[in-house]
Amino acid sequence: MSRKINIAGTGCALADFLYSRVDFNAPGFRKYLSLKTGDGGLSPGKLVFTSELETFAQKPYFDLLSELVGNKNFDSVNLGGPSLVSLIHAAQMLPQQQYQVNFYGCTGNDNTSAVIREKVAKTPLNFDNYVALPGRNTAFTHVLSDPDFDGGYGERTFINNIGASWNYHPDMLPPSFFQADLVCFGGTALVPQIHDNLAMLLKKAKAANAFTMVNTVFDFRNEKERPNQKWPLVNNVQSYRLIDILTMDCEEALKISGTSTINDAAAYFELSGVSSFIITNGSQNLVAYSNGSFFKPMNIRSFPVSCEVMQQLRINPSGKGDTTGCGDNFTGGIIASVASEFNSRTEGEFDMVDAISWGVASGGFTCFYLGGTWFEKTAGEKKALIEPYRQQYLKQIGL
Repeated sequence: MSRKINIAGTGCALADFLYSRVDFNAPGFRKYLSLKTGDGGLSPGKLVFTSELETFAQKPYFDLLSELVGNKNFDSVNLGGPSLVSLIHAAQMLPQQQYQVNFYGCTGNDNTSAVIREKVAKTPLNFDNYVALPGRNTAFTHVLSDPDFDGGYGERTFINNIGASWNYHPDMLPPSFFQADLVCFGGTALVPQIHDNLAMLLKKAKAANAFTMVNTVFDFRNEKERPNQKWPLVNNVQSYRLIDILTMDCEEALKISGTSTINDAAAYFELSGVSSFIITNGSQNLVAYSNGSFFKPMNIRSFPVSCEVMQQLRINPSGKGDTTGCGDNFTGGIIASVASEFNSRTEGEFDMVDAISWGVASGGFTCFYLGGTWFEKTAGEKKALIEPYRQQYLKQIGL
């Protein structure tokens, strides 16, 4: 009988307060647009901290929020964060009898914490290691979404308060975290002490023979502190060899590599020694690579987005959700694909194309509902809804 596979992840976890129809061209929004990189203003598709936006706007954040959203209340509260959302999705894709997906992180002790715990309890994710830090506020993000932006493909703007995540540090990760089969670091730029010690944590995971995965998030802290410089992800280029798969969106890949095009970024990461990587690019083609040490060898290769998803969005544009969580669910699909092969593959044999098919279908499906997390009525519901999009995608790429 196959053994149970254990997945552990840490990084960004928060409450997303979703504002679903915000006009990014409205005067009340445009007056707070960024004038130069790292100045604390708003930029569609990017994240800004509440403290930085307050300095830029010269007023308290909650005083200017009504100007940004047109005096509307938020539409819903959902689970957010590149670690939490991707792990929940992976847990929903995998049968609980054979896989356990665990989140390690922190929260405050406020009402937002209670909301997060209540919602996570409705998912298959294990959050026994989600610890409360007294006297701190739980991290949150206000997600402002304009579905008509970018020619109707939609875009979001993220306004984040790090809160308790400032105080989550490496010593809070117990041995069980590093002893998992898959160890995932998601959006650590929003958990500063974890991010600044990422190379050390990756080294501990690799020493325990874990498969390691890193998925990034816009690093506003380093963008502010080091304008026009590369974002630090690991402390030296040799540490990239500790990462088995690295997933980024194009903007993040350019900032981390210090390059100006997706092709140049791909070349940079190929030379870095990272085992494999995927660079997504919104509605444009993604780029992927594997050096053969974990996945089967694959030269830098371009993959399309899902034509079926794009067609559905064109047919019913008013009925779509938003793009919140697309990248996080993409990563969750990658995690699930890798985990599903652990009992049948050895290193160098894992299937990158299979992983991408699950990632593309998972990320695309997120466009059909609001927020990053889908709450299932029955186990397996989400996978059954995504599977047809994956099958269509495999046909689309000739498999």
